[in-house]
Amino acid sequence: MESSAKKLSSLRITSLDGDDDETEDPHQPPPAGPSAAAADSDDDDEEEEAEVTLGVLSKPKHPGLLLRHLFPSKAGGIPAWLDPVNLPSGKSSCCGFCGEPLQFVLQIYAAVEDNVAAFHRTLFMFMCPSMACLLRDQHEQWKHKHGNPCRSGLCSSVKVFRCQLPRTNAFYSAQPPKHDRSDKPLCPGAHVCHWCGTWKGDKICSSCKKARYCSEKHQALHWRTGHKNDCLQIISSSAASNSVLPTVGKVPANTFWPEFEIKIDYEGRFDSDSGDENNSKLLVMQRHGKPDAMMQSWMDQFEADSDNKCWASFQERVSRAPNQVLRYCREPNAKPLWALSSGCPSNADIPSCSYCKGPLCYEFQVMPQLLYFFVVGNQPDSLDWATIAVYTCQGACDQSVSYKEEFAWVQLYPTTTTRQ
Repeated sequence: MESSAKKLSSLRITSLDGDDDETEDPHQPPPAGPSAAAADSDDDDEEEEAEVTLGVLSKPKHPGLLLRHLFPSKAGGIPAWLDPVNLPSGKSSCCGFCGEPLQFVLQIYAAVEDNVAAFHRTLFMFMCPSMACLLRDQHEQWKHKHGNPCRSGLCSSVKVFRCQLPRTNAFYSAQPPKHDRSDKPLCPGAHVCHWCGTWKGDKICSSCKKARYCSEKHQALHWRTGHKNDCLQIISSSAASNSVLPTVGKVPANTFWPEFEIKIDYEGRFDSDSGDENNSKLLVMQRHGKPDAMMQSWMDQFEADSDNKCWASFQERVSRAPNQVLRYCREPNAKPLWALSSGCPSNADIPSCSYCKGPLCYEFQVMPQLLYFFVVGNQPDSLDWATIAVYTCQGACDQSVSYKEEFAWVQLYPTTTTRQ
């Protein structure tokens, strides 16, 4: 267990067992761990199973803990960009189907051992809040399984970006944060959208020349919800050139999901018999906060099928720690915990790195419980998934692009795949 604690120290995710936030050093890289393979019930040779780290959500003690120069792991709110200047822009920031700006889901601080270029390394996940787009995303996946070229980021509603920096860089001190509120970044970041607070504000209000936006849609939303009056006040001011936009830094609360800090626990410390047999059922049924009759019927059907080992395994594993929203393991041969035997990618479905052409490896997956914490509704068109698995460049390649897009595979429940 000690090796796991050291390994995950690089994630900048605090332990649940103590209040050690003030003394952690996110700069300490994890030691090399032994190779571990995922357990295979069909293999006669018993192999050590890769150790999984679980991410759970907690309200931060104060918002200052989630600022970018403290290298946080967080979910909801707005991203704490690692490279605050060279943000993704253009089509990279938009859904590949509807073209709307993507919404921030979560970020994980995960440095890579023995890679000086990845002394700081953060993975960012974004998603279109439209379930229709998520369904189209899965459709693109299955087109590839039937012989079509692998979908690109341009045909995706879920995008994951990897950003990494060496220890000596233009944005942060080479020394670990002191966590005494004296820590400061070395330079300001780029201007971001005044509506979503997420993407680069490369469009400027033509009237006041102060407000910035990532898209015309967000400009229109901001105008209708208050900027119209602010804009007139700025223009009419005799000191317009020196005036400050009243809403700078104040992002409308309804434009993002609730903000949480991601803390860690180790799945290995949970006894396989400690989970309540009903926990996993409540876990899935209440992912939107209340039972769902259609989901109950679907679960009864699966529970009656003794041959569905995949669902039974998923149910048992998740019931050990029902609050998990994230499963992380970058060990060699680590694999996602799939909810269904159908809808899983084969090795051929996982592309090569778009930048170095090297192999991708599984790194983490997002669980459906996150939807409960995000207070996502339970309507027919509400966002929903079984799991989302993320594969990243095995070599953590260091190319010229600050934010490199990685690969995400979406697995939906049978009750959602039939929606049109």
